[in-house]
Amino acid sequence: MKTWFRALCFALLAGLASQAHASKAINFSFTDSKGKTIQLSDYRGKWVLVNFWAPWCPRCKMEFGELNDLDARSDFVVIGVAMDYGIDVASVQSTIERFNLRFPQVIGTNRRDPDSPAQQVGPVDYYPTSYLYAPDGEIVMFVPGIISKQKILAFTDQYRQTNPTAFVQSAPPPAAAKAVEPEPVVRKASHPAPATSPAKKKVTM
Repeated sequence: MKTWFRALCFALLAGLASQAHASKAINFSFTDSKGKTIQLSDYRGKWVLVNFWAPWCPRCKMEFGELNDLDARSDFVVIGVAMDYGIDVASVQSTIERFNLRFPQVIGTNRRDPDSPAQQVGPVDYYPTSYLYAPDGEIVMFVPGIISKQKILAFTDQYRQTNPTAFVQSAPPPAAAKAVEPEPVVRKASHPAPATSPAKKKVTM
C-alpha cells in the first residue's frame, strides 16, 4: 500500500513539470542555526529543496546522505528545518553533528504554531516532508516521505526540458551613469585689451 501511494505521489508530482504556469511561492525568510538569514530570493537560479524533519524520526535519518549529496551540487541548495522536537533542542544539534549534515539548518517550532517555518512554505503533516523550488522561485514538487535523489534529478531534467524559460537569468540592471561635470572652458581672447596706463599726477609749478 505504501509503495503504491508513493508511486502515485511521484506520478502526480511529475505532472507538474509539464505545467507552464505554476503559482509563485512566498519569498520565505528563515534564520539558520548560525544566525544567518536565509531567503528564497538569495538562491534564484538554483534548485532549492526545503526539507522538514524531526530528530526522533527514523525515516528522516535515512535520507540525510542523499540530501548532503544534492546540496553538494553546484545547481542545488538544500535547507533543513528541524521541527517538533519539544523542549529537547539539544537533540537537534546532536543529530546534525552525528549525521554530518552539511547544508543549512533552521531550528523550527511545532508545525502547528502560527509562526512555524512551515507557514511560509506549505503543509507539513508527515516527516520527512520536502518542497522543491525551481530556479525561478516556483514550487514544483511536494514529497511527503523519503526523497530519492535519482527521482529528484530525473524530475529536474524533465522540468528543464519542458520549462526552459525558468532557467533564463535576467541580466542585472545597468549601473546608473555617474554625472560628470564639464570642465570650465578657458578661451584666449584674439584681441586682448591693452593694459591701462597709470594716471599721470598733476604737478603744480
